[in-house]
Amino acid sequence: MALTGRTALLAALGSLPVGILAPSWMGMVAVNAPLSLAILCDYALAAPVRTLRFTRSGDTSVRLGGSAEVQLTVTNTSRRRLRSQLRDAWPPSSWPEGASGPSPRHTLTVPAGEQRRLTTVLRPTRRGDRHAERITVCSYGPLGLAARQGHHRAPWTVRVLPPFTSRKHLPSRLARLRELDGRTSVLTRGEGTEFDSLRAYVPGDDTRSIDWRATARQSAVAVRTWRPERDRHIMIVLDTGRTSAGRVGDIPRLDAAMDATLLLTALATRAGDRVSLLAYDRRVRARVQGRTAAGDVLATVVNSLATLEPELIETDARGLSTAALAEAPRGSLIVLLTTLEAAPVEEGLLPVLPQLTQRHTVLLAAVSDPRVEELAAGRGTVEAVYEAAAARQAQADRRRTADRLRRHGVTVVDAPPDNLAPALSDAYLTLKSAGRL
Repeated sequence: MALTGRTALLAALGSLPVGILAPSWMGMVAVNAPLSLAILCDYALAAPVRTLRFTRSGDTSVRLGGSAEVQLTVTNTSRRRLRSQLRDAWPPSSWPEGASGPSPRHTLTVPAGEQRRLTTVLRPTRRGDRHAERITVCSYGPLGLAARQGHHRAPWTVRVLPPFTSRKHLPSRLARLRELDGRTSVLTRGEGTEFDSLRAYVPGDDTRSIDWRATARQSAVAVRTWRPERDRHIMIVLDTGRTSAGRVGDIPRLDAAMDATLLLTALATRAGDRVSLLAYDRRVRARVQGRTAAGDVLATVVNSLATLEPELIETDARGLSTAALAEAPRGSLIVLLTTLEAAPVEEGLLPVLPQLTQRHTVLLAAVSDPRVEELAAGRGTVEAVYEAAAARQAQADRRRTADRLRRHGVTVVDAPPDNLAPALSDAYLTLKSAGRL
């Protein structure tokens, strides 16, 4: 039995000779005989908690930054009216810190034999699965002097998906893709992989595209235009090792890489290419096989990335290379989302890189820290000068690492978190327009 604040107040006001001491009650409140009888009656008339039935419905997924509604249906199977305080508990990351929105605590009245539905609004602050915890119910008597308390469980899971903030860049990249595919009147320079049509020569065109036979039959120089080949294979490899756990600004590097992955997936599937995903550190953390349906592959990739977290271990570059070679057919574009730090690249990636570049086109994308650029420009104090020197040294090391990768035939994209996704998509479109895919 639990006593309420109202009971304690009545006991304090009614300072009569003590009739009963109730050590099992909260605070060991001393009460007089009439009050004791009222408390016992009130407790007896409170609806039992054990016989309540709970079922859930509502959202099963939500994008990070959005809100999800989960309904909890409470069925009162007893013959007494339920007057209760109910707490629907979820993990702390289900609400922003200091949120002023709806609370998981509800005041609820359910007549005997009836049911009521409550709504809990979740605003998750982290990716991953959020599981409903126990439901705590305090059932009060008609006078509100005593209550029965108990716990129930009604399992439910809400998956928090990556936010895909780079979606805003998709329309402009699709417009450029349509130009490459010849769906607009814009003439695309450069070579693709499939012959499309002939047109008049324009200064700046590659002379290798001149069709001399067609030129001999007419007075103007004719050049061949090319249409980018479709149904190519794109293998996106996410490095989930320790370097992906480093935070740049407010987010881990892995989250920025995920956002770039989603934009590239959406763009490549619209281009008719097959996209596969591999997340790896010392073992495969997530895998999506190559698919052709644009909506299907994007939804699958989003779902696979939702529960992915960085692992604080060094990535096995040889194992990563072996896994990528085993899954990517020859002539694929392998997109490595990893680090440009000198030690991991020189000791891990460079020794195995020839295996990848021999059979595939390789594109490496890394998240840079804009704070380093700010420090490099710092002056005014001795401390700022030392910080600027260290930042410039870090930038020089990063450029040297990128140059070494380029000498091995790797296309390198190095951009801050906000620009990584569009920069990676632009690099993909450049490779496509140059006929390297």
